Amino acid sequence: MTAAAIQAPETADLRHALGGRAVVLVGMMGSGKSSVGRRLAARLGMSFLDADTEIETAAGMTIPEIFAQRGETEFRDGERRVIARILATQAPLVLATGGGAFMNAETRARVKELGVSVWLKAEPDVLMRRVRKRSNRPLLQTADPEGTLRAMLAQREPVYALADLTIQSRDEPHEVIVGDIVAALERHLGLAAGGVAAS
Repeated sequence: MTAAAIQAPETADLRHALGGRAVVLVGMMGSGKSSVGRRLAARLGMSFLDADTEIETAAGMTIPEIFAQRGETEFRDGERRVIARILATQAPLVLATGGGAFMNAETRARVKELGVSVWLKAEPDVLMRRVRKRSNRPLLQTADPEGTLRAMLAQREPVYALADLTIQSRDEPHEVIVGDIVAALERHLGLAAGGVAAS
């Protein structure tokens, strides 16, 4: 029996309230969308997909390779198509999106229509500490990665703030952040603490 099957009953009311919609995690690289998303999906008894992984599968190459060979514009177009397809055909699920995906107005509209968006918001120093551990971040291959990250944050945060929910991603166990998301979803969807729809 999977963890999802074991834990799913406690969130049955929440899944019902979602009504087939996806839970879509948005935010900067390093905010924990994939690692938190997997655990959130298990907690909700839903499937999990990482949009970046799906893009790589569809393209038959890694994201750094797509950037290098096709450029960011073509990557973003593919990203938009892949996310639209996932939301239309695979919801309900938990979907982790790439850091730039929510910047696309068409993607935001599709997420609004077919999902509940959750911004995992993290402080710049937390993000930088996390992304330093990985070298597969094409947009940070600059002379000043930290300056680049801060500039991206300044541009993207007002758009991320359009998400339905904002959850602080901080240096706590992933299960703590998952608990924050579940509680926020319950409030957003009108569920009281006991799991009964509020009147």
